[in-house]
Amino acid sequence: MGRWLGIDYGHKRIGVAAGRSEDGIASPLTVLEGLSLAAAIEKIRLLAQEYQAAGVVVGWALNMDDTEGPQGLLTRQAAAALAAATGLDVRMWDERLSSFSADKALAGQMTRKKRRGRQDALAAAKILEDFFASDGPSHSLPPDRAQAPKQ
Repeated sequence: MGRWLGIDYGHKRIGVAAGRSEDGIASPLTVLEGLSLAAAIEKIRLLAQEYQAAGVVVGWALNMDDTEGPQGLLTRQAAAALAAATGLDVRMWDERLSSFSADKALAGQMTRKKRRGRQDALAAAKILEDFFASDGPSHSLPPDRAQAPKQ
């Protein structure tokens, strides 16, 4: 699989992580904040180039009942735009509870404001590690073919 970027896509912030499938470890890189979708895509393209990423895993915000809500749809649309603009192998990955896990890991370590900024990059790393652990490319779809388990 090689190197991949992980993305935790949010309305205000986008967490970015990088990792290698060989060791299954991902590291938080940065949080992109206050950017238009086009500007965020360009930043992600540059990071993918810098880290020689084979692809990008985008955390897909599904509801607990396996349906896709408004944020899930926005995320899938952003992932499709990323794939179209960059030509990278972009995959969708169920991110349920990744932000919760990241918040739990940071609890008591810093102020709430600092934690909120760091949480998105940690969530992106969690998404990427889950992707590696579950043989993601064999069990994930590009955004243009992804559908929520329940419609």
